[in-house]
Amino acid sequence: MVAHEHFIVRIPDNLPLDGAAPLLCAGITTYSPLRYFGLDKPGMHVGYSDQYVPKKEEEALKHLGADSFLVSRDQDQMQAAIGTMDGIIDTVSAQHPLLPLIGLLKSHGKLVMVGAPEKPLELPVFPLLMGRKMVAGSGIGGMEETQEMIDFAAKHNITADIEVIPIDYLNTAMVRLVKADVRYRFVIDIVNTLKASS
Repeated sequence: MVAHEHFIVRIPDNLPLDGAAPLLCAGITTYSPLRYFGLDKPGMHVGYSDQYVPKKEEEALKHLGADSFLVSRDQDQMQAAIGTMDGIIDTVSAQHPLLPLIGLLKSHGKLVMVGAPEKPLELPVFPLLMGRKMVAGSGIGGMEETQEMIDFAAKHNITADIEVIPIDYLNTAMVRLVKADVRYRFVIDIVNTLKASS
């Protein structure tokens, strides 16, 4: 394969390629808005909004290092957390209300959309005005920022939780993906798949 050096990301030797692969998608998609919107400072309270699956709570707290976990359907939890977040990265790609998330923000807080719902979301303006809160969007980072993220991941031994699969397992993997039966990314082993077929 030949590629222009401008489009190449150097993966440090201590970062396994299979564990680094998802960082080039989900990793940079969340890293970029943290950096761009200044949500990467020590002591900041930043939330990550995702579609709720019951087993994710224990996983987030015990395995992923979350300090706390809020269930947006739990009114007591949400009420207790009003005005506590400096920012929220919203990854939900389905229809969902923004008002509860905006309510969690401190004054000058930022709600950054990285999910892409199919239908427009309702955006209540008054809560934004009263706290100088911001709703913004972020796609994916550029090459320089992607390299910065990969270097950060290597320095701090951060990799994605993956399940490596052969290419002929792809249809089964898609069925499992729909059922949310993957922790957290499938990575296709192309090299060993090609060796097996030759």
